[in-house]
Amino acid sequence: MVRFLLRRFVGYLVLVLIATCLGYLLAASSLDPRSNFEGRNPPPPPESVDRVLSDLNINDKTPVLERFATWMGGVVRGDFGRTIGGEPVLDEMGRRIGVSLRLLLLASILGGALGVLVGVVGAVKQYRFSDHATTLFSFVTLATPVFLLAVLLKLGALQLNRAAGTTILYYTGEATPGLQGSWWQLAVDRVQHLVLPTLAIVLAQAAFYSRYQRNAMLDVLGSDFLRTAQAKGLRRRQALLKHGLRTALIPMATFFAYQFGLLLTGATFVEKIFGWHGMGEWFVDAVNGNDVNVVAAVTVFAAALVLVAGMLADLAHAALDPRVRIR
Repeated sequence: MVRFLLRRFVGYLVLVLIATCLGYLLAASSLDPRSNFEGRNPPPPPESVDRVLSDLNINDKTPVLERFATWMGGVVRGDFGRTIGGEPVLDEMGRRIGVSLRLLLLASILGGALGVLVGVVGAVKQYRFSDHATTLFSFVTLATPVFLLAVLLKLGALQLNRAAGTTILYYTGEATPGLQGSWWQLAVDRVQHLVLPTLAIVLAQAAFYSRYQRNAMLDVLGSDFLRTAQAKGLRRRQALLKHGLRTALIPMATFFAYQFGLLLTGATFVEKIFGWHGMGEWFVDAVNGNDVNVVAAVTVFAAALVLVAGMLADLAHAALDPRVRIR
């Protein structure tokens, strides 16, 4: 199994390197940081603009490959450059990663678990009311853009707070600014801010995973090994839990790895709508502000998410499939 995991790790590492290279080159070629200075009134002297852009390693008059080599050399040393405002990218990145991971990790775990549960129930109860209900829920949720889902949840929380006469759920920010109190009060406040953005991502992920898991489970339900297990004396429930579910989860583990990195896309809208200052919001602001180094740093973060999720998925695959452990 160690050889298998090492091969997979090297493969993911290559993918991270390719994604990092493409991310920087696309950002450096398409964004125009010079316009941030030339659009001022009065515009600064061109020499001053060139000097500032060169100091930040984002001068479009410097060949893009030369800029990339300089930036990559800094990344190897742990330096992602500076923002267009002159602040170290790594400092801001460290703060925002914690915000995004707090949201993404919880949402991915809950969304994956709920999606598997809904998919398995739909497959086992095929064509019954529960299957039709979960199918309707999945299709409606999948047809609803995540930003619209977030807005609907926000409006629902507003109505809930009005009906209750007190604030039950917060819909802006990560925590109440300047709140003083015990650790319990601070923790409850965090949870009240966390519920809505997490729920927006969980619902979207659960709907997506449930359709995939339902199809995988239906394939298993018609398999010979499941009928053999029942013929040997296992009850249907025991055969499903011991053999069927375990087999149906194998493709789900691989699928989850690639979807985890894409969670950042959905989190971008959620963070903007709910006022969370994470990596997704930072990425949007960086694109709008033509901040090349920030866009490249967020690309590295997204690629690293895929690497970590991929390794965890491979460990889960090895745990679920004994054949992997003897490779």
